[in-house]
Amino acid sequence: MNDSISRFAPHIFAILRIVVGVLFAMHGSQKLFGTPGDKPQMELASLMGVAGIIEFAGGLLIALGFLTRPAAFLASGTMAVAYFMAHGTQHPLPIINQGELAVVYCFVFLYIWAHGAGIWSIDGMMSRNRSGLAR
Repeated sequence: MNDSISRFAPHIFAILRIVVGVLFAMHGSQKLFGTPGDKPQMELASLMGVAGIIEFAGGLLIALGFLTRPAAFLASGTMAVAYFMAHGTQHPLPIINQGELAVVYCFVFLYIWAHGAGIWSIDGMMSRNRSGLAR
């Protein structure tokens, strides 16, 4: 890859992590608080309520880069379950069953889990502080 472009890869990954985390948190916010938009709130003790909690808290954790790997792993699994429960029963192809967003979120979160938080993250700051103290 061209070095003049690849040097921006950590920054682009951080932007991806932050944007996807915030968007995912908004899905949870809609389920839990009915906003943004004018959506009905879900009952907390329901499957959709639990999904809303995972989406809201997980999205914020991923965006902040705090406990990123566990949050991304849980978010990825949640989206896999959402796909197979809500979309996959209608038709196997995501383009037909309207499950593309669940599939994309699932695999983006799986990548974030494998990659780690990267720069501009609380996890990264904590890691740098620990390694600085160890010297």
